[in-house]
Amino acid sequence: MHSTTDPHDGQPVVHYGAPLGSARLAAIFTHGRGASAEDILGLAPELGTDDVAYLAPQAANNTWYPYSFLTPIPKNEPWLTSALGVLSKLVATLDARGYRSERIVLLGFSQGACLSLEFAARNPHQYAAIAGLSGGLIGPPGTPRDYPGSLAGTPIFLGCSDIDAHIPLERVHETSHVFRQMGATVDERIYKGMGHTINADELDSVRRLLRG
Repeated sequence: MHSTTDPHDGQPVVHYGAPLGSARLAAIFTHGRGASAEDILGLAPELGTDDVAYLAPQAANNTWYPYSFLTPIPKNEPWLTSALGVLSKLVATLDARGYRSERIVLLGFSQGACLSLEFAARNPHQYAAIAGLSGGLIGPPGTPRDYPGSLAGTPIFLGCSDIDAHIPLERVHETSHVFRQMGATVDERIYKGMGHTINADELDSVRRLLRG
C-alpha cells in the first residue's frame, strides 16, 4: 500500500552497468508515464559506456504524477513532490558514496524528462550532464520561472518533435531559455514530424555527453 502523502516512498531503484564503487559517472534515468525502470534502462546498452553506473527509480503504479505536466501544479500533488523527493534522495545517496553533482547525469524521457528537468531547475548545481528527451519544465503556461541558483555551465540536451502531442514546442523553447539564464550550456534540437519517441541523433548526443 502506497503512502497517501509520499506515494513513491520506498519504491525500488534498478541498477545497470558499472558498480557504484568504481564508476566514473552515475546516471539517473527517469522513465515515462506507464513505463518502467527496466524500460528506460533499455537505452543504457545502446550508449556503449561501460564506466557509467545507471540508476533508474521506479514510479508507484508506473506514473510519477497523474495529470499532464501542464496542469496547475497543486493538482499533481502529492505525487509530484514525492517524485521530486525520489530524485533528491537518490542524489543524496550518491553524494554519500562520493559522487558530487559534477559526476551525476540526469536523463529522462517524457514524464521522466519533465521530472528530471524540474528537479534540476529546483536543485541547481554543476551536473555532469542533463538530458530531457521529449519534456519541459512543469506547470501551466505563465508559471513563474525564477529559480534561484546556477547550473554553472552544465551541458544540457533537449530533444523533442515539433508536433509532439504531449509537449508543446513553446515549452521546450521556454525550458532552454530558463536553463541558459541559469548558466547552463543548452543544445536544443527540434525534429520535424518525429512524434513522441527517441531517435538516433538524440542517442548520439547523450552518448557524447556521457563520454564528456
